[in-house]
Amino acid sequence: MCSPSATLTVWAGSWLAGRSAPDDVLDALRAWATRQTVAAGDPVTGGHTGLPWPGGDAPDGQGAGIMVLLKLIREEVADPRGRLRLVLPVPGDVRGLPAASEFGAAALEAEEGVLIGVPGAEGIGLVPQWAAEDTIQWTVFRTTIPATPEPDMPLGEAEYAMRQAVRDAADALMRLQTTGLNSGGEDPREMVEAELADYARHEYPDSIPLRARRILDTADHVAAILTVAQREPASAPTSASALSAQETLLRPLWNAIRAARLAAVHAAS
Repeated sequence: MCSPSATLTVWAGSWLAGRSAPDDVLDALRAWATRQTVAAGDPVTGGHTGLPWPGGDAPDGQGAGIMVLLKLIREEVADPRGRLRLVLPVPGDVRGLPAASEFGAAALEAEEGVLIGVPGAEGIGLVPQWAAEDTIQWTVFRTTIPATPEPDMPLGEAEYAMRQAVRDAADALMRLQTTGLNSGGEDPREMVEAELADYARHEYPDSIPLRARRILDTADHVAAILTVAQREPASAPTSASALSAQETLLRPLWNAIRAARLAAVHAAS
C-alpha cells in the first residue's frame, strides 16, 4: 500500500462492508507506525469531536488513541450516502480537495488524506502526519465534502496505463543511469527490489477486487522504479536545466500512478 491514507481507506471500507473486523483495520494501520494518535486540527473540530487540539488542553504531539478513528468514521457514514474518498494532492494537482479549507492545506502538505461523509454536506477530513520515526498523528478537520467527487479513471484504463508506465519508467531509469548521473555504483535492480519490499509489508483485505490489487501492485512497482531514478546520487540534477528535464521526464508517470491508485482504492473501498 502506498500511504497510511490509502491503507485506511481500503481497510475501513472493507470493515464498513462487513468483510473485515475493526482489529484488522487497526493492525493494517500499525504496519505503518507502532504508535498512532488522533487530534483535532483546530478548536472548532475539537469542540465537535471532543479531541484535543494543538494549543488546547493537551500538549502538542499528544492525542487520543487510534480507536477513535473507527468511531469517527462510523459516525460520518451513518447516512447511507456517506463515502470514504482518498485524496493524493500535489502542487498543481489538487483534485478532490475542498476549496480554501484547512484540510486541503494540510492534505496538500502531506500529499495525502481521507475525506469521509456525504457529498455536499459537512464531514471530516483526516491527514496523517509523522510526529516521530515510529509515530503517526492523524489530524481531524471538519470540512465540506465536495458535492461532485472527481471521477476516477476506469479500472481497465488504469490497468493499461500502469502496464505502459512500467515500460516508460524502466526507460526513464535507463536514460538517467546512462547520462553520467549514476555515480553510486549500486545495481538499480536491487534498489528497486528494496523499495518494493517496503511496499510489500502492507497487506490488502481478502475482499479487494483482483483487478484493483493488480493495479495497486503495478503502481507500487512503477513508483519504486521512479524513486530509484530520483534518488541521490544516482540521478541528482546538476543544473536547473537538468532538474527541469528530469521533472519533465518523470512527472507524467507520477501523475499516472496517482490516478491509478485513486481508481483502484475507490473500487476496493
